[in-house]
Amino acid sequence: MILTNDGEFANTLMHPKHEVDKVYVAKVKGMPLRESLKKLDKGIKLEDGKTAPAKTRVLSTDKKKETAIVEITIHEGRNRQVRRMFEAIGHPVIKLKREQYGFLTLDGLTAGDSRELTPHEVKLMRTLATTEPKQRRM
Repeated sequence: MILTNDGEFANTLMHPKHEVDKVYVAKVKGMPLRESLKKLDKGIKLEDGKTAPAKTRVLSTDKKKETAIVEITIHEGRNRQVRRMFEAIGHPVIKLKREQYGFLTLDGLTAGDSRELTPHEVKLMRTLATTEPKQRRM
């Protein structure tokens, strides 16, 4: 979570057109087949429209508990989007954690910890949010 009192900056970061990646780790019921995850990778239709393509990969499975841990990367931020995407392929989310926002990670933090961004990180986030996605990939 990023806390800021700069509404314009927050809106820029969150707007899907800027394609700032958000990486989540989801524990889901069942063990999604590659074909199911490919639906998410192509974009899946939800009640509020089709999602942009996601990137997914299974990190682990627990056959005994019938669960899987799946990493998913999206750049949109619709309400409960990740949960709804997994629900749409028949694998409800049991637990969800955002691990990365752009280049920011949870490295060095434990549950409940927080830290201030460095001035350099703020500058990089502003650049990330205002640079066209196609230019960032070059």
